[in-house]
Amino acid sequence: MPKKHLLPVDRTVHGAEPGTPLVRTVVHLHGGHVPPESDGYPEAWFARKFAKTGPYFTTKIYYYPNVQQAATLWYHDHALGITRLNVYAGLAGFYILRDDCEDRLNLPAGKYEIPLVIQDRSFNPDGSLFYPRQPEKPVPDVDPSVVPEFFGDTILVNGKVWPYLEVEPRKYRFRLLNGSNSRFYRLKLSSGQPIFQIGTDGGLLEAPVKLKTLLLSPGERADVIIDFAKLTGRHILLTNDAPAPFPNGTPPDDNTVQIMQFRVVLPLSDNDTGCLPSQLYPLPRLSQRPVHKTRDLSLTESTDKYGRPIMLLNGLRWDDPITEKPELGTTEIWRLINETPDSHPIHLHMVQFHILDRQPFDVKHYSTTGKLRFTGPAVRPHPNERGWKDTVSANPGQVTRIITRFTDFTGLYVWHCHILEHEDYEMMRPYQVMPTSCPPPYGHNAGPIPGGE
Repeated sequence: MPKKHLLPVDRTVHGAEPGTPLVRTVVHLHGGHVPPESDGYPEAWFARKFAKTGPYFTTKIYYYPNVQQAATLWYHDHALGITRLNVYAGLAGFYILRDDCEDRLNLPAGKYEIPLVIQDRSFNPDGSLFYPRQPEKPVPDVDPSVVPEFFGDTILVNGKVWPYLEVEPRKYRFRLLNGSNSRFYRLKLSSGQPIFQIGTDGGLLEAPVKLKTLLLSPGERADVIIDFAKLTGRHILLTNDAPAPFPNGTPPDDNTVQIMQFRVVLPLSDNDTGCLPSQLYPLPRLSQRPVHKTRDLSLTESTDKYGRPIMLLNGLRWDDPITEKPELGTTEIWRLINETPDSHPIHLHMVQFHILDRQPFDVKHYSTTGKLRFTGPAVRPHPNERGWKDTVSANPGQVTRIITRFTDFTGLYVWHCHILEHEDYEMMRPYQVMPTSCPPPYGHNAGPIPGGE
């Protein structure tokens, strides 16, 4: 690990220190059901050779039980105030869980199962990574790099710029990950053929969903099957038409509309025995009776003392006392109330959840009175969102309801927007799973809180 970061570290945000900033990191298994000391809490960071550690650091070795449904998980850095830079520099990768139920489905496997991480990047003339500073409102004696969002002008797949993949005329399974800092992707194939989604963040769906377009927000995954059987000799583009920021920003240009190319030029090496089953995985549904608590959680805009725009969860900042303290073994509904003009991919650590619905509301009325006045009916999630999720797009002017159950582990976790620029600067909050009927502590700044079962 280098002593100095590759990219400009902003010393006005959390976790920074005077002098040359340390290169801090801590790994988070995104989607993993893990004890708190192994979750990658943002203040459990460590520097090179553990010469210095964060106030919540407790262990050099993490324990991942891997006791959950087979799924496409991923790992990435989660150090406080520097996640956007560490992930951008490359600290991210796939973590794939398998189980016997999935193996019995005879899905495309081996060289016909390929993970694809989609990211946007920008480069300096010498080929090094470019990340912007914020020169329009300089802050004395710092190197500011917190921007509202970051959108690269080049698309990478598995670290390569606009790559192509030679494929056989048969079915392939692709595990897709949006690993970008801020960019949403709305994907489709130039051939017009469907994409069959078989899994979400937390594992397989009950049945495949046939799609013409597939929307992925930062942090989301999609397990899909594409059949090239009737496309011998064709070159097919995977394209993107999502505006940035999503959904009301600038449409992609020629560089960001193209993701990668599939070239159906390889001969069929053997019979295509991989299946696209009509039924995949029986999914238990979380009952809304009983629900221990329903929480209203707002997504709002503000500015910092330098006049820079920031986003907040429930009007609170990282250092404010903990307000979400679910009890172990209880089920809760969280209503994500988005007052901002953009979609926010909200991620909860440790749990998987189900999306219940989305409903439009009068933003001005809510901002003025604090009371919800709905302007239309609640709409169920899209069929391809009806599996287990750990990241959900909370859309502007809508209340997004999710339901989850807090099981197995007590301790300190976080929930946040997965636009990394938002997460790094105030759109992240701690939450603490409490022992049943145990009185909660006052806040999270008194020192490490030991986790465990």
